[in-house]
Amino acid sequence: MASSKEKLLKFLLANVGRVCVSKELQRVTGGAVEFGRRLRELRAEGWPIETHKDDGKLKPGQWRLKSKKQGKAVAFSRGISREIRARVLERNGYTCQMCGVAAGDIHPHDDLPVTLHMGHIIDKSKGGKDEMNNLKSLCSVCNEGAQNIQPMPPKTRDLMAAIRRADIESQKAAYKWLQGKLKGKE
Repeated sequence: MASSKEKLLKFLLANVGRVCVSKELQRVTGGAVEFGRRLRELRAEGWPIETHKDDGKLKPGQWRLKSKKQGKAVAFSRGISREIRARVLERNGYTCQMCGVAAGDIHPHDDLPVTLHMGHIIDKSKGGKDEMNNLKSLCSVCNEGAQNIQPMPPKTRDLMAAIRRADIESQKAAYKWLQGKLKGKE
């Protein structure tokens, strides 16, 4: 049986030059949540798979295989250890620190299960390090910047997630405001 990575490569080779979206690629893998990681592995192996970071005409969550010609493999290493990643996720309550969605929930932006990534507070290109105090958990949508393109109106779950992430004083202020708001409605 073919692996998720093999299925993705076969599909992309059959669709060279065509823009493919997250849902479609996840479906190709049989529903694998980590299809994005497999795409990064293929890129590291030299396959010219473009994202919105390579071509401004592509949106976050879109990929395109530029050609059938595999280039030179690129060394791909992760500077963040599993231990640090686990500690950051625990510290951040297994939620995205930008939009508040929790790991495993269905993301309202792309209707896929939320996977959390490590985001840098100070970008590595600006001298940021792969250390606890410079890392935060981000969902794939926020990590790719889709939230910056068009903000979604807040939904109940988004508001609740923001309140859960807030400090106790902010939570008390929100509670007090809601009490006053509800008293005025009665």
